[in-house]
Amino acid sequence: MNPRLTLASSIVGAVIVALDGTVLTVAQPMLQRDLGASFAQVQWTSTGYLIAVASLLVFAGRLGDRYGHHRLFGVGMLGFGAASAGIALAPGVGWVIGLRVVQGVFGALLQPATLGMLRAAFPPDRLRTPIAVRTAAIGVAAAAGPVVGGALVAGPGWRAVFLLNVAPAVVFGILALAVRRPPRTASPARLDLPGALLLAVSLACLVHALVGLPGWARTAATAAVTGVLFVRHERRTVSPLLPPDVIGSPAVGSALGMLVAASAALSGALFAGTFLLQGTLGMDAFHSALVSLPLALLMVIAAATCAVLLRRAGARRTTTAAMALLALGILTLSRTGATPALCAGFALVGAGFGTVMVAATHVVVREAAVESAGVAGGLQQTAMNVGPVLGVAAATALTGSGDGPELPLSVLAALALAGAALGRGLPGREGATIDDHGQSRDRTRVPARR
Repeated sequence: MNPRLTLASSIVGAVIVALDGTVLTVAQPMLQRDLGASFAQVQWTSTGYLIAVASLLVFAGRLGDRYGHHRLFGVGMLGFGAASAGIALAPGVGWVIGLRVVQGVFGALLQPATLGMLRAAFPPDRLRTPIAVRTAAIGVAAAAGPVVGGALVAGPGWRAVFLLNVAPAVVFGILALAVRRPPRTASPARLDLPGALLLAVSLACLVHALVGLPGWARTAATAAVTGVLFVRHERRTVSPLLPPDVIGSPAVGSALGMLVAASAALSGALFAGTFLLQGTLGMDAFHSALVSLPLALLMVIAAATCAVLLRRAGARRTTTAAMALLALGILTLSRTGATPALCAGFALVGAGFGTVMVAATHVVVREAAVESAGVAGGLQQTAMNVGPVLGVAAATALTGSGDGPELPLSVLAALALAGAALGRGLPGREGATIDDHGQSRDRTRVPARR
């Protein structure tokens, strides 16, 4: 597939997943009433999907490295679309929960592939713009999701929300599988199935514990034990699930840590901010949505301009300044009740998060060799799935302390500020490019002595 078609496929795949999550939140209350479901059952429509997708992302990325990212993307899109159509026809909430888990499995297949395809289609020094465009599209989907979901729920009903993804998923899924590509030689490295199982159990139990479902202490202990066993296994196996060239890179580790910190701070701030706007300040849902609109707008603008910042200032300065902006925005929300100041706070949050997301993702994908691009994409997506769960869990615990939303917002601002320190592990201005095998080549020519 040519680079333009690959970029379009990557954008559509990322937007479908982002849109699905945002519109579901709007549809859940009517879904609960229509199917006579309990609150716990409705919660599982989100939790079941999240556990499935988070536990399989890295292994799915490894499958893409071995068998081809376009192939995994096509299968993932078709399965995601079929599961969405099934949910729209589901006769009961049990079917919805089960099909959401299936949707999570196929979502795990397609998400790392959206980044792996970009790494394979574009040279490393041209990845900034495609990743920025992809991130801006995700921001637009996140902003449009509640509006589109609300219109569909108020009109045709909640089932129409799940039909939204079917047509683009089928079209781009078939396209990815039908387009001819050069013959691909499978990687000689064996799939690390024991490692994949240990990591899946660890991440699934971690998400279950962070969500705070009954039995969370037991699943937290299980996550810790299986996590230790996974690390031990990876150190001893000949073909590890996480290749040393990816997991051993200080830049990749720093970028992943920043993604977790930034997404945790953002999601936790949005959770606490809802209580601030609609509880403490007494705004209705529509008014609070208008006040928070600058977040989505600035996220899109920041993502679109981040490629220029990366080229001129480098990843280290860009991400450090962006994390500071994110912290300042959250701190502003915790200290004011005036509408103009709240809008400014949300704008700073959007600008900071949009920039961090593009810059850190660019580092993760660019530093990985083509042969490990799927694993790198899986790690990036895992960070972007675990971070929000961690942030909402922290905000929930702090909000329940009785001090109101100001305390969790202040703590989340401190988390974002602490995450800025991870920027020291990122590269500065790009004086070197990376070839298709992940090897650095100095682009600066030293004049010969005369």
